[in-house]
Amino acid sequence: MKQVFKDSGVAISEKKKTIEGNAGPVRDRLLDTAERLFSEHGFEGTSVRDLASAAGCNIASVNYYFGGKEKLYEEVLRRHLIPMTDIRIASIDKVMAQSNGKPELEVLLRAFANAFIEPLADEARASRFMKLMAREMIDSNLPSDMFVKDVIIPTMTAMRTGLVKACPGLDESKVPLIVHSVIGQLVHAVHSERMLEQAKAADIPKFELAKVIEHIVKFSAAGIRAYAREKSE
Repeated sequence: MKQVFKDSGVAISEKKKTIEGNAGPVRDRLLDTAERLFSEHGFEGTSVRDLASAAGCNIASVNYYFGGKEKLYEEVLRRHLIPMTDIRIASIDKVMAQSNGKPELEVLLRAFANAFIEPLADEARASRFMKLMAREMIDSNLPSDMFVKDVIIPTMTAMRTGLVKACPGLDESKVPLIVHSVIGQLVHAVHSERMLEQAKAADIPKFELAKVIEHIVKFSAAGIRAYAREKSE
């Protein structure tokens, strides 16, 4: 009995050492595999066994590195959401710094729009991310406050500061609607461009993404200024 326990302990120790010795590759393989499988089959449609098998590792690795399928799912989304949010906030901060805190509205919106689109340039990864977010909107599996705390609040805070400085007189209570509107237009622009490319519809006009972004900037700026005039009248 003692010998069995001793052998088991050695096996567990060796197994742990093997996993730890390949920490980077195993963890990265799990993240990449989980991103693909979750986007294709959804959270419920992907088992831990599926993940481990496709990543070429044992089932225990999922718990070892992430503490379970739920935490692995969170990490897959976080590695997209956090860098995206950081890029967008950095673009606003840069405009604010370059303008000494008094940015032009179009410059602010253009910087935000380009920063929003930039991470979506990698079509393969962006496509998986869009699928993940579409599934998450229908069947949420993230912690209820994660998206709000890590994405919405930081973005809204930065944009509120920028918009109020760029458009004096703007009612701050309008900022959430403005940001939602701008983001909605940008997401639609990316989706539409890819849909039209795939459909090869000859009778539907196609526009370069840069021109669409410029339209969104001018259209949104006009609407924001109309809000500001509405308050002052």
